[in-house]
Amino acid sequence: MTYDEVKGLLQMINIDLNEQHTRCLFKRCDKSCDGRLDHNEIEEFCRELMRRPELDAVFRHYSSNGSVLSIAELRDFLGDQGEDASLNHAQNLILTYELNERAQKKSFMTQDGFTMYMLSMESDVFNPDHCRIYQDMTRPLAHYFISSSHNTYLTKDQITSTSSTEPYIRALNQGCRCVELDCWDGDKGEPTIYHGHTLTSKVLFKEVIETINQYAFKASPYPLILSFENHCSVEQQAVMAKHLHTILGKKLLTKPVSDLPLKELPSPEELRGRILVKGRRHVSHLGQLEKNGSFTSFFSSSEAEQASMNKNTPKSDPARVCSKLSPELSELIVYCKSVSFRGFESASNVHPDEMSSFSESEAIRLIKDSGKLFVRHNSRQLSRIYPSGQRLQSSNFDPQEMWNCGCHMVALNFQTPGEQMDLNQGRFLPNGRCGYILKPTFMCNPTSNFDPEKTGGGPGHTPTQLTIRIISAQQLPKINTEKASSIVDPQVLVEIHGVDIDKARKKTHHIDNNGNVFSK
Repeated sequence: MTYDEVKGLLQMINIDLNEQHTRCLFKRCDKSCDGRLDHNEIEEFCRELMRRPELDAVFRHYSSNGSVLSIAELRDFLGDQGEDASLNHAQNLILTYELNERAQKKSFMTQDGFTMYMLSMESDVFNPDHCRIYQDMTRPLAHYFISSSHNTYLTKDQITSTSSTEPYIRALNQGCRCVELDCWDGDKGEPTIYHGHTLTSKVLFKEVIETINQYAFKASPYPLILSFENHCSVEQQAVMAKHLHTILGKKLLTKPVSDLPLKELPSPEELRGRILVKGRRHVSHLGQLEKNGSFTSFFSSSEAEQASMNKNTPKSDPARVCSKLSPELSELIVYCKSVSFRGFESASNVHPDEMSSFSESEAIRLIKDSGKLFVRHNSRQLSRIYPSGQRLQSSNFDPQEMWNCGCHMVALNFQTPGEQMDLNQGRFLPNGRCGYILKPTFMCNPTSNFDPEKTGGGPGHTPTQLTIRIISAQQLPKINTEKASSIVDPQVLVEIHGVDIDKARKKTHHIDNNGNVFSK
Protein backbone atom coordinates (compact mmCIF):
# COMPACT_ATOMS: atom_id res chain seq x y z
CA MET A 1 0.00 0.00 0.00
CA THR A 2 1.23 3.47 -0.88
CA TYR A 3 0.95 6.39 1.52
CA ASP A 4 -2.11 7.73 -0.33
CA GLU A 5 -3.78 4.30 -0.16
CA VAL A 6 -3.10 4.12 3.58
CA LYS A 7 -4.64 7.60 4.04
CA GLY A 8 -7.74 6.50 2.12
CA LEU A 9 -8.04 3.39 4.28
CA LEU A 10 -7.79 5.41 7.50
CA GLN A 11 -10.55 7.74 6.36
CA MET A 12 -12.73 4.79 5.35
CA ILE A 13 -12.45 3.17 8.80
CA ASN A 14 -13.18 6.43 10.62
CA ILE A 15 -9.65 7.42 11.69
CA ASP A 16 -8.62 11.06 11.43
CA LEU A 17 -4.86 11.44 12.02
CA ASN A 18 -2.98 14.63 11.24
CA GLU A 19 -0.68 14.60 8.23
CA GLN A 20 2.57 14.79 10.19
CA HIS A 21 1.74 11.89 12.53
CA THR A 22 0.45 9.70 9.70
CA ARG A 23 3.50 10.26 7.51
CA CYS A 24 5.86 9.70 10.46
CA LEU A 25 4.14 6.44 11.35
CA PHE A 26 4.20 5.32 7.70
CA LYS A 27 7.97 5.96 7.39
CA ARG A 28 8.70 4.20 10.66
CA CYS A 29 6.94 1.06 9.43
CA ASP A 30 8.35 1.21 5.89
CA LYS A 31 11.40 -0.93 6.74
CA SER A 32 12.23 -1.49 3.06
CA CYS A 33 12.20 2.28 2.41
CA ASP A 34 10.46 1.78 -0.95
CA GLY A 35 7.51 4.07 -0.25
CA ARG A 36 5.13 1.12 0.13
CA LEU A 37 4.05 -1.10 3.01
CA ASP A 38 4.10 -4.85 2.44
CA HIS A 39 1.99 -7.35 4.40
CA ASN A 40 4.19 -7.42 7.52
CA GLU A 41 4.69 -3.66 7.46
CA ILE A 42 0.93 -3.05 7.23
CA GLU A 43 0.52 -5.32 10.26
CA GLU A 44 3.09 -3.27 12.16
CA PHE A 45 1.40 -0.03 11.06
CA CYS A 46 -1.95 -1.26 12.41
CA ARG A 47 -0.31 -2.39 15.66
CA GLU A 48 1.20 1.05 16.18
CA LEU A 49 -2.09 2.66 15.23
CA MET A 50 -3.96 0.64 17.84
CA ARG A 51 -1.45 1.21 20.61
CA ARG A 52 -3.28 2.50 23.68
CA PRO A 53 -1.11 4.74 25.88
CA GLU A 54 -3.71 4.46 28.66
CA LEU A 55 -3.50 0.66 28.65
CA ASP A 56 0.28 0.80 28.35
CA ALA A 57 0.36 2.83 31.57
CA VAL A 58 -1.66 0.14 33.36
CA PHE A 59 0.65 -2.52 31.91
CA ARG A 60 3.82 -0.75 33.13
CA HIS A 61 2.32 -0.35 36.61
CA TYR A 62 2.29 -4.15 37.04
CA SER A 63 5.33 -5.09 34.94
CA SER A 64 8.65 -5.21 36.80
CA ASN A 65 10.70 -4.68 33.60
CA GLY A 66 8.19 -2.67 31.56
CA SER A 67 8.21 -5.10 28.65
CA VAL A 68 6.34 -8.25 29.78
CA LEU A 69 4.05 -9.46 32.54
CA SER A 70 4.95 -12.67 34.33
CA ILE A 71 2.17 -15.03 35.44
CA ALA A 72 2.50 -13.71 39.00
CA GLU A 73 2.28 -10.08 37.82
CA LEU A 74 -0.74 -10.81 35.67
CA ARG A 75 -2.31 -12.57 38.65
CA ASP A 76 -1.72 -9.43 40.78
CA PHE A 77 -3.50 -7.33 38.16
CA LEU A 78 -6.44 -9.74 38.06
CA GLY A 79 -6.71 -9.73 41.84
CA ASP A 80 -6.85 -5.93 41.95
CA GLN A 81 -9.69 -6.00 39.42
CA GLY A 82 -11.72 -8.49 41.43
CA GLU A 83 -11.23 -11.22 38.83
CA ASP A 84 -10.16 -14.85 39.25
CA ALA A 85 -6.59 -14.37 40.57
CA SER A 86 -5.42 -17.97 40.29
CA LEU A 87 -2.21 -18.85 38.45
CA ASN A 88 -4.19 -21.27 36.31
CA HIS A 89 -6.51 -18.49 35.11
CA ALA A 90 -3.57 -16.19 34.39
CA GLN A 91 -1.89 -18.97 32.38
CA ASN A 92 -5.07 -19.55 30.34
CA LEU A 93 -5.27 -15.84 29.52
CA ILE A 94 -1.70 -15.89 28.22
CA LEU A 95 -2.43 -18.95 26.07
CA THR A 96 -5.60 -17.26 24.72
CA TYR A 97 -4.50 -13.69 24.04
CA GLU A 98 -0.69 -13.67 23.71
CA LEU A 99 0.19 -13.82 20.01
CA ASN A 100 3.98 -13.95 20.44
CA GLU A 101 4.87 -17.64 20.49
CA ARG A 102 8.16 -17.17 22.38
CA ALA A 103 6.47 -15.13 25.11
CA GLN A 104 3.64 -17.65 25.28
CA LYS A 105 6.04 -20.59 25.75
CA LYS A 106 7.78 -18.73 28.59
CA SER A 107 4.40 -17.84 30.16
CA PHE A 108 4.84 -14.10 29.63
CA MET A 109 2.29 -11.56 28.38
CA THR A 110 3.52 -8.72 26.19
CA GLN A 111 1.90 -5.31 25.78
CA ASP A 112 0.20 -6.51 22.61
CA GLY A 113 -1.22 -9.55 24.41
CA PHE A 114 -2.37 -7.40 27.31
CA THR A 115 -4.12 -5.01 24.90
CA MET A 116 -5.82 -7.94 23.14
CA TYR A 117 -7.07 -9.20 26.49
CA MET A 118 -8.30 -5.80 27.66
CA LEU A 119 -10.23 -5.23 24.43
CA SER A 120 -11.74 -8.73 24.39
CA MET A 121 -15.25 -9.78 25.42
CA GLU A 122 -13.69 -11.36 28.51
CA SER A 123 -13.01 -7.85 29.83
CA ASP A 124 -16.52 -6.65 28.99
CA VAL A 125 -18.21 -4.68 31.79
CA PHE A 126 -21.11 -7.12 31.38
CA ASN A 127 -20.67 -10.25 33.48
CA PRO A 128 -20.07 -13.09 30.97
CA ASP A 129 -21.70 -15.55 33.38
CA HIS A 130 -24.97 -13.68 32.81
CA CYS A 131 -24.90 -14.49 29.09
CA ARG A 132 -26.40 -17.84 30.06
CA ILE A 133 -29.55 -18.59 32.04
CA TYR A 134 -28.28 -18.39 35.62
CA GLN A 135 -31.28 -17.31 37.68
CA ASP A 136 -33.69 -19.59 39.54
CA MET A 137 -36.46 -20.34 37.03
CA THR A 138 -38.61 -22.37 39.42
CA ARG A 139 -40.35 -19.45 41.13
CA PRO A 140 -43.96 -18.40 40.35
CA LEU A 141 -44.45 -16.33 37.19
CA ALA A 142 -45.39 -13.31 39.31
CA HIS A 143 -41.80 -13.18 40.62
CA TYR A 144 -40.37 -12.19 37.23
CA PHE A 145 -40.15 -9.22 34.94
CA ILE A 146 -41.35 -10.42 31.52
CA SER A 147 -40.20 -8.84 28.25
CA SER A 148 -43.40 -7.62 26.57
CA SER A 149 -44.39 -5.99 23.29
CA HIS A 150 -47.33 -3.67 22.50
CA ASN A 151 -49.05 -3.62 19.10
CA THR A 152 -46.51 -6.22 18.04
CA TYR A 153 -47.95 -6.52 14.53
CA LEU A 154 -47.15 -2.90 13.56
CA THR A 155 -44.05 -1.87 11.65
CA LYS A 156 -44.27 1.84 12.56
CA ASP A 157 -47.01 4.18 13.83
CA GLN A 158 -50.45 3.00 14.94
CA ILE A 159 -52.42 5.09 12.42
CA THR A 160 -51.14 4.40 8.92
CA SER A 161 -48.36 1.82 9.10
CA THR A 162 -48.22 -1.75 7.83
CA SER A 163 -49.32 -4.76 9.88
CA SER A 164 -47.01 -7.70 9.27
CA THR A 165 -45.60 -10.93 10.64
CA GLU A 166 -42.07 -9.48 10.51
CA PRO A 167 -42.34 -7.50 13.79
CA TYR A 168 -43.24 -10.76 15.57
CA ILE A 169 -40.07 -12.35 14.25
CA ARG A 170 -37.93 -9.42 15.42
CA ALA A 171 -39.56 -9.28 18.85
CA LEU A 172 -39.32 -13.03 19.44
CA ASN A 173 -35.68 -13.09 18.30
CA GLN A 174 -34.99 -10.40 20.91
CA GLY A 175 -36.36 -12.66 23.64
CA CYS A 176 -39.78 -11.04 23.93
CA ARG A 177 -42.12 -13.31 25.93
CA CYS A 178 -45.45 -11.51 25.61
CA VAL A 179 -46.71 -10.39 22.19
CA GLU A 180 -49.99 -8.67 21.39
CA LEU A 181 -52.61 -9.65 18.82
CA ASP A 182 -55.50 -7.24 18.06
CA CYS A 183 -58.06 -9.55 16.45
CA TRP A 184 -60.95 -8.47 14.19
CA ASP A 185 -63.37 -10.21 11.86
CA GLY A 186 -61.92 -10.66 8.37
CA ASP A 187 -63.10 -11.66 4.93
CA LYS A 188 -64.10 -15.22 4.05
CA GLY A 189 -64.44 -16.13 7.72
CA GLU A 190 -60.72 -15.62 8.46
CA PRO A 191 -59.86 -13.36 11.46
CA THR A 192 -57.37 -10.56 10.83
CA ILE A 193 -54.97 -8.55 12.97
CA TYR A 194 -54.60 -4.78 12.72
CA HIS A 195 -55.14 -1.61 14.75
CA GLY A 196 -58.89 -1.20 14.62
CA HIS A 197 -60.58 1.93 13.22
CA THR A 198 -57.30 3.17 11.68
CA LEU A 199 -55.62 3.09 8.28
CA THR A 200 -53.16 0.35 9.26
CA SER A 201 -53.11 -2.62 6.91
CA LYS A 202 -54.32 -6.08 7.91
CA VAL A 203 -52.52 -9.38 8.31
CA LEU A 204 -54.24 -12.74 8.64
CA PHE A 205 -54.47 -14.17 12.17
CA LYS A 206 -53.51 -17.56 10.77
CA GLU A 207 -50.26 -16.20 9.26
CA VAL A 208 -49.30 -14.57 12.56
CA ILE A 209 -49.85 -17.81 14.50
CA GLU A 210 -47.79 -19.74 11.92
CA THR A 211 -44.96 -17.23 12.39
CA ILE A 212 -45.21 -17.42 16.17
CA ASN A 213 -45.11 -21.21 16.00
CA GLN A 214 -41.89 -21.05 13.99
CA TYR A 215 -40.03 -18.48 16.13
CA ALA A 216 -41.59 -18.86 19.61
CA PHE A 217 -38.67 -20.62 21.24
CA LYS A 218 -35.66 -19.81 19.07
CA ALA A 219 -34.33 -17.20 21.53
CA SER A 220 -35.83 -18.49 24.77
CA PRO A 221 -37.18 -21.83 26.01
CA TYR A 222 -39.55 -20.23 28.51
CA PRO A 223 -43.30 -19.63 28.14
CA LEU A 224 -44.61 -17.24 25.52
CA ILE A 225 -47.81 -15.32 26.32
CA LEU A 226 -50.20 -14.30 23.53
CA SER A 227 -52.06 -11.20 24.72
CA PHE A 228 -55.35 -11.08 22.83
CA GLU A 229 -57.38 -7.94 22.33
CA ASN A 230 -60.39 -9.70 20.95
CA HIS A 231 -62.97 -7.87 18.82
CA CYS A 232 -64.10 -10.88 16.79
CA SER A 233 -67.54 -12.40 16.48
CA VAL A 234 -68.20 -15.71 18.20
CA GLU A 235 -67.93 -17.51 14.86
CA GLN A 236 -64.48 -16.12 14.05
CA GLN A 237 -63.32 -16.64 17.64
CA ALA A 238 -64.00 -20.34 17.05
CA VAL A 239 -61.82 -20.11 13.93
CA MET A 240 -59.08 -18.50 16.05
CA ALA A 241 -59.26 -21.38 18.53
CA LYS A 242 -59.09 -23.90 15.70
CA HIS A 243 -55.96 -22.27 14.25
CA LEU A 244 -54.31 -22.16 17.68
CA HIS A 245 -54.91 -25.88 18.18
CA THR A 246 -53.99 -26.92 14.66
CA ILE A 247 -50.86 -24.79 14.22
CA LEU A 248 -49.39 -24.71 17.74
CA GLY A 249 -50.23 -28.29 18.62
CA LYS A 250 -48.68 -29.51 21.87
CA LYS A 251 -46.99 -26.15 22.46
CA LEU A 252 -50.40 -24.64 23.26
CA LEU A 253 -51.28 -24.83 26.95
CA THR A 254 -54.87 -26.04 27.21
CA LYS A 255 -55.08 -27.13 30.85
CA PRO A 256 -53.31 -26.46 34.19
CA VAL A 257 -49.98 -28.18 34.75
CA SER A 258 -51.28 -29.57 38.04
CA ASP A 259 -54.60 -30.94 39.28
CA LEU A 260 -54.03 -29.40 42.72
CA PRO A 261 -55.90 -26.22 43.74
CA LEU A 262 -54.03 -23.17 42.45
CA LYS A 263 -52.32 -21.25 45.27
CA GLU A 264 -49.73 -19.52 43.12
CA LEU A 265 -48.84 -19.35 39.45
CA PRO A 266 -46.58 -22.06 38.01
CA SER A 267 -42.95 -21.27 37.25
CA PRO A 268 -41.27 -20.56 33.90
CA GLU A 269 -39.56 -23.93 34.23
CA GLU A 270 -42.88 -25.75 34.65
CA LEU A 271 -44.21 -23.94 31.57
CA ARG A 272 -41.05 -24.41 29.53
CA GLY A 273 -41.81 -24.65 25.81
CA ARG A 274 -45.50 -23.78 26.25
CA ILE A 275 -47.59 -21.00 24.70
CA LEU A 276 -50.19 -19.35 26.94
CA VAL A 277 -53.21 -17.35 25.83
CA LYS A 278 -54.14 -14.18 27.74
CA GLY A 279 -57.71 -12.93 27.39
CA ARG A 280 -61.24 -12.99 28.71
CA ARG A 281 -62.87 -16.19 29.86
CA HIS A 282 -66.42 -17.33 30.54
CA VAL A 283 -67.47 -17.27 34.17
CA SER A 284 -69.57 -20.17 35.33
CA HIS A 285 -72.53 -18.03 36.39
CA LEU A 286 -73.47 -14.38 36.56
CA GLY A 287 -73.12 -14.36 40.35
CA GLN A 288 -69.40 -14.10 39.79
CA LEU A 289 -69.82 -10.68 38.19
CA GLU A 290 -69.00 -7.55 40.06
CA LYS A 291 -71.83 -6.39 42.30
CA ASN A 292 -72.55 -3.44 40.03
CA GLY A 293 -72.99 -5.84 37.11
CA SER A 294 -70.50 -3.85 35.03
CA PHE A 295 -69.69 -5.36 31.67
CA THR A 296 -66.03 -4.39 32.13
CA SER A 297 -65.57 -7.52 34.21
CA PHE A 298 -65.11 -9.38 30.95
CA PHE A 299 -62.69 -6.98 29.29
CA SER A 300 -59.05 -6.24 29.70
CA SER A 301 -58.39 -2.74 30.98
CA SER A 302 -57.41 -1.57 27.51
CA GLU A 303 -60.73 -2.76 26.10
CA ALA A 304 -62.63 -1.16 28.95
CA GLU A 305 -60.79 2.10 28.33
CA GLN A 306 -61.73 2.03 24.66
CA ALA A 307 -65.35 1.38 25.52
CA SER A 308 -65.46 4.23 28.01
CA MET A 309 -63.92 6.60 25.44
CA ASN A 310 -66.85 5.97 23.10
CA LYS A 311 -69.76 7.89 24.59
CA ASN A 312 -72.17 6.22 22.16
CA THR A 313 -71.40 2.73 23.45
CA PRO A 314 -74.47 1.54 25.38
CA LYS A 315 -74.08 -0.30 28.67
CA SER A 316 -74.32 -3.98 27.79
CA ASP A 317 -76.28 -6.57 29.61
CA PRO A 318 -73.84 -8.91 31.44
CA ALA A 319 -75.48 -12.00 30.07
CA ARG A 320 -75.29 -10.70 26.49
CA VAL A 321 -71.60 -9.75 26.84
CA CYS A 322 -70.82 -13.15 28.28
CA SER A 323 -72.49 -14.79 25.27
CA LYS A 324 -70.08 -12.92 22.96
CA LEU A 325 -67.26 -15.20 24.07
CA SER A 326 -66.57 -18.34 22.10
CA PRO A 327 -66.40 -21.40 24.40
CA GLU A 328 -63.62 -22.85 22.23
CA LEU A 329 -61.45 -19.78 22.69
CA SER A 330 -62.47 -19.17 26.28
CA GLU A 331 -61.30 -22.60 27.42
CA LEU A 332 -57.75 -21.80 26.22
CA ILE A 333 -57.39 -19.10 28.88
CA VAL A 334 -55.63 -21.02 31.66
CA TYR A 335 -53.27 -18.83 33.73
CA CYS A 336 -53.76 -15.35 32.22
CA LYS A 337 -57.42 -14.49 32.71
CA SER A 338 -58.01 -10.81 31.95
CA VAL A 339 -60.17 -9.08 34.56
CA SER A 340 -60.80 -5.44 35.34
CA PHE A 341 -58.88 -4.03 38.27
CA ARG A 342 -61.18 -3.75 41.29
CA GLY A 343 -58.84 -2.02 43.72
CA PHE A 344 -56.19 -3.25 46.10
CA GLU A 345 -58.69 -3.76 48.90
CA SER A 346 -60.15 -6.77 47.08
CA ALA A 347 -56.76 -8.26 46.20
CA SER A 348 -57.13 -11.10 48.71
CA ASN A 349 -60.21 -12.34 46.82
CA VAL A 350 -58.48 -12.45 43.44
CA HIS A 351 -57.30 -15.80 42.12
CA PRO A 352 -53.59 -16.07 41.20
CA ASP A 353 -54.50 -16.77 37.56
CA GLU A 354 -56.41 -13.49 37.17
CA MET A 355 -54.53 -10.46 35.86
CA SER A 356 -55.27 -6.86 34.97
CA SER A 357 -53.95 -4.45 32.37
CA PHE A 358 -53.28 -0.79 33.11
CA SER A 359 -52.68 2.19 30.87
CA GLU A 360 -49.44 4.01 31.61
CA SER A 361 -51.35 6.94 33.18
CA GLU A 362 -53.41 4.61 35.38
CA ALA A 363 -50.29 2.76 36.49
CA ILE A 364 -48.45 5.99 37.35
CA ARG A 365 -51.45 7.17 39.40
CA LEU A 366 -51.51 3.91 41.36
CA ILE A 367 -47.76 4.11 41.94
CA LYS A 368 -48.05 7.68 43.26
CA ASP A 369 -51.11 7.01 45.43
CA SER A 370 -50.58 3.42 46.59
CA GLY A 371 -47.06 2.34 45.66
CA LYS A 372 -46.63 -0.12 48.52
CA LEU A 373 -49.98 -1.81 47.80
CA PHE A 374 -49.13 -2.04 44.10
CA VAL A 375 -45.85 -3.80 44.96
CA ARG A 376 -47.75 -6.30 47.13
CA HIS A 377 -50.34 -6.82 44.39
CA ASN A 378 -47.58 -7.56 41.88
CA SER A 379 -46.00 -10.12 44.20
CA ARG A 380 -48.95 -12.43 43.52
CA GLN A 381 -50.87 -11.20 40.47
CA LEU A 382 -49.54 -10.56 37.00
CA SER A 383 -49.99 -7.04 35.63
CA ARG A 384 -49.54 -5.64 32.15
CA ILE A 385 -48.85 -1.96 31.43
CA TYR A 386 -49.50 -0.57 27.94
CA PRO A 387 -48.78 2.81 26.30
CA SER A 388 -51.39 5.55 26.13
CA GLY A 389 -53.68 5.56 23.11
CA GLN A 390 -52.58 9.15 22.55
CA ARG A 391 -49.14 7.95 21.42
CA LEU A 392 -50.16 8.02 17.76
CA GLN A 393 -46.56 7.70 16.54
CA SER A 394 -46.05 4.58 18.69
CA SER A 395 -43.68 6.36 21.06
CA ASN A 396 -42.83 4.75 24.39
CA PHE A 397 -43.06 5.69 28.06
CA ASP A 398 -40.28 5.24 30.63
CA PRO A 399 -40.55 1.57 31.67
CA GLN A 400 -38.41 2.09 34.78
CA GLU A 401 -41.29 3.68 36.71
CA MET A 402 -43.33 0.50 36.23
CA TRP A 403 -40.46 -1.84 37.08
CA ASN A 404 -39.90 0.15 40.29
CA CYS A 405 -43.16 -1.26 41.67
CA GLY A 406 -42.71 -4.78 40.30
CA CYS A 407 -44.98 -4.65 37.22
CA HIS A 408 -44.28 -7.70 35.10
CA MET A 409 -45.35 -7.09 31.51
CA VAL A 410 -44.30 -3.52 30.77
CA ALA A 411 -45.34 -3.55 27.11
CA LEU A 412 -43.39 -1.28 24.77
CA ASN A 413 -43.56 -0.59 21.04
CA PHE A 414 -40.60 -2.71 19.93
CA GLN A 415 -40.81 -1.10 16.49
CA THR A 416 -39.85 2.31 17.92
CA PRO A 417 -36.14 2.65 18.81
CA GLY A 418 -34.99 5.06 21.49
CA GLU A 419 -33.94 5.36 25.11
CA GLN A 420 -36.98 3.43 26.38
CA MET A 421 -36.21 0.42 24.21
CA ASP A 422 -32.52 0.72 25.17
CA LEU A 423 -33.59 0.41 28.80
CA ASN A 424 -35.76 -2.58 27.97
CA GLN A 425 -32.87 -4.24 26.15
CA GLY A 426 -30.61 -3.61 29.13
CA ARG A 427 -33.20 -4.94 31.58
CA PHE A 428 -33.47 -8.24 29.71
CA LEU A 429 -29.83 -8.54 28.61
CA PRO A 430 -28.87 -10.82 31.56
CA ASN A 431 -30.11 -14.34 32.22
CA GLY A 432 -29.27 -15.48 28.71
CA ARG A 433 -31.67 -12.93 27.16
CA CYS A 434 -34.46 -15.42 27.85
CA GLY A 435 -37.04 -12.67 28.49
CA TYR A 436 -37.52 -13.48 32.19
CA ILE A 437 -35.65 -11.61 34.93
CA LEU A 438 -36.17 -12.52 38.58
CA LYS A 439 -37.44 -9.55 40.55
CA PRO A 440 -35.68 -8.43 43.76
CA THR A 441 -36.72 -10.46 46.82
CA PHE A 442 -38.54 -7.54 48.46
CA MET A 443 -40.79 -7.28 45.39
CA CYS A 444 -41.85 -10.93 45.72
CA ASN A 445 -43.08 -10.61 49.31
CA PRO A 446 -46.89 -10.18 49.70
CA THR A 447 -46.26 -8.26 52.94
CA SER A 448 -43.51 -6.05 51.52
CA ASN A 449 -43.21 -2.51 52.88
CA PHE A 450 -41.27 -1.24 49.88
CA ASP A 451 -42.76 1.91 48.37
CA PRO A 452 -41.04 3.18 45.18
CA GLU A 453 -42.21 6.72 46.04
CA LYS A 454 -40.64 6.65 49.51
CA THR A 455 -37.14 5.26 49.25
CA GLY A 456 -35.27 6.97 52.08
CA GLY A 457 -32.46 9.47 51.94
CA GLY A 458 -33.06 10.73 55.47
CA PRO A 459 -31.06 10.27 58.70
CA GLY A 460 -29.02 7.07 58.76
CA HIS A 461 -29.11 6.65 55.00
CA THR A 462 -25.78 5.40 53.68
CA PRO A 463 -25.58 5.72 49.90
CA THR A 464 -23.47 3.45 47.71
CA GLN A 465 -21.20 5.41 45.39
CA LEU A 466 -20.42 4.07 41.94
CA THR A 467 -17.16 5.32 40.44
CA ILE A 468 -16.51 4.79 36.74
CA ARG A 469 -13.26 5.71 35.01
CA ILE A 470 -13.43 6.03 31.25
CA ILE A 471 -10.07 4.89 29.88
CA SER A 472 -10.47 4.66 26.12
CA ALA A 473 -12.56 3.52 23.20
CA GLN A 474 -11.78 2.75 19.58
CA GLN A 475 -13.29 1.85 16.21
CA LEU A 476 -16.35 3.99 16.91
CA PRO A 477 -18.88 4.07 14.03
CA LYS A 478 -19.54 7.07 11.84
CA ILE A 479 -22.76 8.98 12.44
CA ASN A 480 -22.95 10.47 8.94
CA THR A 481 -22.28 7.44 6.77
CA GLU A 482 -23.14 9.36 3.58
CA LYS A 483 -20.16 11.68 4.03
CA ALA A 484 -16.91 9.80 3.38
CA SER A 485 -14.81 12.26 5.39
CA SER A 486 -17.15 12.22 8.38
CA ILE A 487 -15.44 11.62 11.76
CA VAL A 488 -17.28 11.43 15.06
CA ASP A 489 -16.64 13.61 18.12
CA PRO A 490 -16.90 10.87 20.79
CA GLN A 491 -18.32 11.36 24.26
CA VAL A 492 -19.36 8.88 26.95
CA LEU A 493 -22.62 9.38 28.83
CA VAL A 494 -23.30 7.27 31.94
CA GLU A 495 -26.80 7.16 33.45
CA ILE A 496 -28.34 5.33 36.38
CA HIS A 497 -32.05 4.54 36.13
CA GLY A 498 -34.06 3.51 39.17
CA VAL A 499 -36.06 5.12 41.94
CA ASP A 500 -35.77 8.91 42.14
CA ILE A 501 -33.06 8.98 44.80
CA ASP A 502 -30.78 6.77 42.66
CA LYS A 503 -31.13 8.56 39.34
CA ALA A 504 -27.86 10.07 38.14
CA ARG A 505 -26.28 11.29 34.92
CA LYS A 506 -22.63 12.11 34.15
CA LYS A 507 -20.78 12.65 30.89
CA THR A 508 -17.22 13.13 29.72
CA HIS A 509 -16.08 16.04 27.56
CA HIS A 510 -16.09 15.27 23.85
CA ILE A 511 -12.99 14.76 21.73
CA ASP A 512 -12.99 16.51 18.35
CA ASN A 513 -12.52 14.38 15.20
CA ASN A 514 -11.42 11.27 17.04
CA GLY A 515 -13.51 8.30 15.96
CA ASN A 516 -10.69 5.79 16.20
CA VAL A 517 -9.20 6.68 19.56
CA PHE A 518 -11.05 8.22 22.46
CA SER A 519 -9.45 8.52 25.87
CA LYS A 520 -9.86 10.48 29.05
